[in-house]
Amino acid sequence: MANNPTALTPYPVTITKIVDETSDVKTFTVVFDDQDLMENFGNLPGQVCMLSIFGEGESTISITSAPTRGKFLEFTVKRVGRLTNILHQMEVGQKFGVRGPYGNWFPFDIMKGKDLFFVGGGFALAPIRSLIDYALSDQHRSEYGKVEILYGSRSYEDLCFKGDLFERWPGLSNTAVYTTVDRGGDNWQGRVGHVPGYVEEVAPSPENKFAIIAGPPIMIKFALPVMEKLGFKNDQIITTLEMRMKCCLGKCGRCNIGSKFVCVDGPVFSLAQLKGMPQEY
Repeated sequence: MANNPTALTPYPVTITKIVDETSDVKTFTVVFDDQDLMENFGNLPGQVCMLSIFGEGESTISITSAPTRGKFLEFTVKRVGRLTNILHQMEVGQKFGVRGPYGNWFPFDIMKGKDLFFVGGGFALAPIRSLIDYALSDQHRSEYGKVEILYGSRSYEDLCFKGDLFERWPGLSNTAVYTTVDRGGDNWQGRVGHVPGYVEEVAPSPENKFAIIAGPPIMIKFALPVMEKLGFKNDQIITTLEMRMKCCLGKCGRCNIGSKFVCVDGPVFSLAQLKGMPQEY
């Protein structure tokens, strides 16, 4: 957050757990070496951090974990370049740097008393997972209505957070999970088809509900018209962007969209906000 005195400095964290989500996606659980910093980090669902590999560079990564789950941070990292390749080679017990948290967060206060319908595609379930777990936590579950999670990927092997999808979340009260893959296989007995079509099939009612969407641009492009067809208004649809964030301070100008900076004014935006901005995202 803007008033966080640690936000400009990368502090060392130690990796305590690594989960191989897919062949090119890993989730890293880390704790700050400074216990006071870990206790008072103050991240909120939807915010991001800069991960630093000393001597190599930095990369902006969403905080995947909810602050309600414990005094640790989780980052789900897709292997796409030099720095993420180095991260993927790291092991439990090794260290890297974290600075932040940055950006705004999901408007969980105005969502209280509402049902929540989450739509995720591929690796992009990661940024909305923090809000899912926040809303489903013992501390906040009574503040929200029904929670539905619709998630899809190219294949079963490409689904992230399988333990959440098939074990943890479905066992929680007033919660439903829908999964789909673009192409089936011997190890998949569920639905086969694209996410937007499944949204239309499930047909969530917009009454007293927020829709939270994250996924590849092509998925969002085809999912948004479905949500609008179902009757969702622009201010009922929330999404998150991670476009070209570099400094996370609103200084380098790489992530600006018109007068907005994704790293400062986002990464969370309503569809109403996005429709008032240049179509550069």
